[in-house]
Amino acid sequence: MIITIIVLIVTIAMFVWGRVRGDVVALSALMVLTATGVLNTSEALSGFSSPIVIMMAGLFVVGGAILQTGLAQSAGNSISRMAKGNETRAFIYVVLATSFIGAFVSNTGTVAIMMPIIMSMAASSGIRSSRLLMPVAFAGSLGGMLTLIGTPPNLVISETLEEHGFAPLGFFTFLPIGLIVIALGIAVLLPMSLLLIKKKGKHHKGTAGKTLNDLAEQYQLHDNLYKLRVGYKNNGLAGMCVQQLDLQNRYGLTILEIRNEKKKALGMDIRQSMAWADTVIAQGDILYLYGDKDAMERFASDYHLIRMKTTRLDFYDIGISEIIVLPTSRLTGVRIRDSRLREDYSVNILSIRRDENYIKEELSDHRLRNGDILLVQGQWDKIMQMNHENENWVVLGRPDKQMEKVSLDFKAPVAAAIMLLMILVMVFDFIPVIPVIAVVMAGLLMVFSGCFRSVDAAYKTINWESIILIAAMMPMSIALEKTGVSSIVSENLVSSLGAIGPYALLAGIYFTTSLMTMFISNTATAVLMAPIAMAAATQTGVSPYSFMFAVTLGASMCFASPFSTPPNALVMKAGRYTFMDYVWVGLPLQIIIGIVMTFILPLLFPFA
Repeated sequence: MIITIIVLIVTIAMFVWGRVRGDVVALSALMVLTATGVLNTSEALSGFSSPIVIMMAGLFVVGGAILQTGLAQSAGNSISRMAKGNETRAFIYVVLATSFIGAFVSNTGTVAIMMPIIMSMAASSGIRSSRLLMPVAFAGSLGGMLTLIGTPPNLVISETLEEHGFAPLGFFTFLPIGLIVIALGIAVLLPMSLLLIKKKGKHHKGTAGKTLNDLAEQYQLHDNLYKLRVGYKNNGLAGMCVQQLDLQNRYGLTILEIRNEKKKALGMDIRQSMAWADTVIAQGDILYLYGDKDAMERFASDYHLIRMKTTRLDFYDIGISEIIVLPTSRLTGVRIRDSRLREDYSVNILSIRRDENYIKEELSDHRLRNGDILLVQGQWDKIMQMNHENENWVVLGRPDKQMEKVSLDFKAPVAAAIMLLMILVMVFDFIPVIPVIAVVMAGLLMVFSGCFRSVDAAYKTINWESIILIAAMMPMSIALEKTGVSSIVSENLVSSLGAIGPYALLAGIYFTTSLMTMFISNTATAVLMAPIAMAAATQTGVSPYSFMFAVTLGASMCFASPFSTPPNALVMKAGRYTFMDYVWVGLPLQIIIGIVMTFILPLLFPFA
């Protein structure tokens, strides 16, 4: 018992100190408990085979697909349109939308989605972002109480109940609790958020680099962009290769890409490809052309091509990037047509930025100079190859990061259908698929259906530090029960509060959990407190459900510190908040939820 208590205290102290990664701390604690014989090998590794850990990994993938396809972003953009500049209306819409997204996506991911939307709303409509950002961080956690998968502590208490022979919690068992805490959140935060309003200067773009749309706008690509479709009637173009067209010499046009779009039951299937000399043009292909409008009209007329409206260049498999020519580059003094960039790297040069001038006409004849910035277009892997081979140039920005941010928006309906199917399988008990399998299947379907660029992209969405942290901390609860620590804590809670009544004990569990969550992660806190709450319920002879919900509420509703949850820390700099801002706004909400739910939980889940 002494060893377990020492390891627990040191582990909590290390979490609070924060200088060592949480997963390393958890693994170290696990190894000490195993080496000292407190846990055997099977017990020590039990967390890594737990359904909750596997389910969380799958949920990271599903949430990543929702982000990658722009599904969540689309929902957020709708809020901006509905608010129409009214700050109170924007506040309510933002909190409700964040809560809804947070029911299915991690609270960190939810806040990451909403932050740029709020900042753009602030820049365009005058809505004060400092009033919205902290409530959004809190709303991500409030929304997590709507569903079983909304936040990891929900899964923890469900598994704890099942391990002790009680019925597991359903997907929407949490819904009444979630609705109540969201209503409390809005009622408390709407007036309290006025304390958060800061004097803000003019909005500036971040220094993280230009987006692809920023580049397209800067170089005015859309002004000379045309979209033509090869019809299914005989027009003489289908079957020809690009080299035969000789577009540059005959029309002064450049084919930026050839796209093939096919309508499917759920949205579109889009394939982008560069136009190489031997690329054969097929019926139904869409050509994206760059050049003079009159030349485009003449080309379209000569080959009976169908003109299509286009307002922008989409980036999926093909992207754009800037490269700057170095003083020692072999390109200095070389004409673009002799640069071999297209032959060696399969990229198009769309424009040259020289000082404040943009050169677009007759590019092939221009000689490159030291310091010229070239806007290039090509497959992402080719642009990244140029980034690695940088003796002659430097690629501005991070093409790997830009590629990851490109939204596969044409796959949004597919991602929505898969997410909906996963939810239905988890909601309806008559479907013979357990939740963890439903989540894993959904993750695989997201990969197979093309909602990710690759399997590697899907793996990158998994926060492995969180997964290892949870898997390594779960055996701690076994050690606490095995050595009697849980019983001692529960007996102290029962002896000090149980005599007053189950309501006092329920409040004690909530506020104890809430206090612990200020120092260690909500999942780790839930893992530690769930068996203690179960033991307390057993000793007092009441149903454990209310006590279990007090654990997940206490673990998830932690707002009094910027460091208690990642979303709280995420908005701190953007909102220009201080530590005391969280105390003044978050602590009252945390306390009010605890008091109200102490009386509501027994009504929803009676003690008897």
